[in-house]
Amino acid sequence: MKTIKILGTGCPSCVSTQKVVEEVINELKIEATLLKVDDIQQIMAYDILSTPAVVIDEKVVIKGKVPSKEEVTALLADNFANNACCSDDNTDSSCCSSEEKESGCC
Repeated sequence: MKTIKILGTGCPSCVSTQKVVEEVINELKIEATLLKVDDIQQIMAYDILSTPAVVIDEKVVIKGKVPSKEEVTALLADNFANNACCSDDNTDSSCCSSEEKESGCC
């Protein structure tokens, strides 16, 4: 399961970003945990200069703007498709390379 974080202190742009991400998660039926991070110290740890920001598995993928639904869809669809075989349920899957199995991805 992926972890998606919305970084922001609660401004209207941050709220809009969260709504867009929630819509895409629901439409794509993605198994993900969506977290709202509004603590300024935690936000600063991601080394961003402006919010809102979207973080997928601890990687900042959007920062300083409200993303479009299409942008979020592309990010999440690509991110989840690229990692489709890399889950605990597929450790014996032929789609996992030996390198992925050794790294713990598969």
